[in-house]
Amino acid sequence: MANEEIKQMISAYLKTHNKLTLATVTPEGNPLAHTVEYVSDGGTIYFGTSKETRKAQNIMKNPSVAYAVDEDYTDWTKIQGVQMSGKASILTDQGELEKVMKLYVAKFPAVADFPPDMDMVMIKIVPVSGYFLDYTMEFAHRDEVKF
Repeated sequence: MANEEIKQMISAYLKTHNKLTLATVTPEGNPLAHTVEYVSDGGTIYFGTSKETRKAQNIMKNPSVAYAVDEDYTDWTKIQGVQMSGKASILTDQGELEKVMKLYVAKFPAVADFPPDMDMVMIKIVPVSGYFLDYTMEFAHRDEVKF
């Protein structure tokens, strides 16, 4: 499958899901998994968190992350999902922050009513590489993509 086609499949899948499992690395070098609600723009992921959370602290020390988006499938022949690695950073560009907040409000309308939180940061994950899993094609089928 062509790289651009895989990217489109990943983008479409990310748009129709809300949660991902994010893997970060602690300062001691240990992996740590976090569940986050996210929005996406193509293959780029955004999520908000307190700057005091372990995930934010880990990202500030080591921007290398990985994440998975999938469902709890009872029929393994229908499994689809996304497994990605990327580089995370705290988003500071005001124009991009405004764009991301519009994405958040469109996907999660309740966010519009949240009070401002000075401890909140927006994290951006730029994809490096990953896989689109599609067991509907054959068991354990996955297509690799580079960004």
